[in-house]
Amino acid sequence: MKAIIPVAGTGAKLRPHTYTQPKALLPLAGKTVLGFIIDKLKSGNIQEFIFIIGYLGEKIQQFVTENYPDLKCHFVVQNELLGIGHAIKLTREIVQNDEIFVVLGDSFCEFDIDQVLHEPGNLLAIKKVEDPRNFGVAHLSMNNVIDEMIEKPSIPRSNNAIVGLYKIKDTELLFDCMNEYYNKISHINQNYHLTDALQCMINKGASFKSFQVKKWFDCGKISTLLEANAILLQQNKSKILTPPDHVINSVILNPVYIAPNCDIQNCIIGPHVSIGNNVKLTNCIITNSIIGSFSHLKDIVLTNSIIGSDAIIKGMNRTLNIGDNTEIDFG
Repeated sequence: MKAIIPVAGTGAKLRPHTYTQPKALLPLAGKTVLGFIIDKLKSGNIQEFIFIIGYLGEKIQQFVTENYPDLKCHFVVQNELLGIGHAIKLTREIVQNDEIFVVLGDSFCEFDIDQVLHEPGNLLAIKKVEDPRNFGVAHLSMNNVIDEMIEKPSIPRSNNAIVGLYKIKDTELLFDCMNEYYNKISHINQNYHLTDALQCMINKGASFKSFQVKKWFDCGKISTLLEANAILLQQNKSKILTPPDHVINSVILNPVYIAPNCDIQNCIIGPHVSIGNNVKLTNCIITNSIIGSFSHLKDIVLTNSIIGSDAIIKGMNRTLNIGDNTEIDFG
């Protein structure tokens, strides 16, 4: 079994944070999005990983090699962002005929990985959503067998969204279908959807079963990243790694994550706040937010906010040096 994690996207909906950091490496409840994904797959004893990198790919490679030296890793560069199907197609020489487990790099799910990995055949994860038109959608027949998959249908046949987890046993057929579909659309500069290749497999006789995930964290937008941070903090409970003598005259409202070497004075922190390494906070009130490492904040009230690393923010009198595509709300 080989794990494939596509992480080549630019993360446009998460700007300005993704100007300097891949979206898969944004902080989340004391880890990163990619860290949660890798740890989940490792818990299922998957030891070989293929990362499809592109935008800021050297940071992905550095993170993986430094934090997971025990894994066998391959890094494949996707120079043209033509969709997930195109990304998976680039891995054929490495995959050969082995089974694969594909996880999208900007989302992760709660599920029983041991049960899924030991289930025979092809599987993919679904989650019922109110409006499935922005997702790949699966229609089920009897016994959770999928008889149709379609990408972003205008009139969905079901509300079963495909959430970005795929266990594929028939990889030779998958790559054959990819080549067949890719040759049809390669002259049109459009995204190459994995969903279409999977439907081709069904048309050629492959069987796909579905399984429901317990929770699905889509971290591709600011609002959903903050929501995932809050839920994970609630589940994992508080972790405060900074010594108590560095938290002076302050109130901590659980759940929070506070990394080592922080200085916090005269603050109210929490609930649902993640704070990175070496952060200095003075006279702040912060709720439901993510604060990047080495940032300094003073005299400010924040809620529903994400502050990048090495940021300096002082309240009251405001002098701002802010780049393009930045959103600030002092209301």
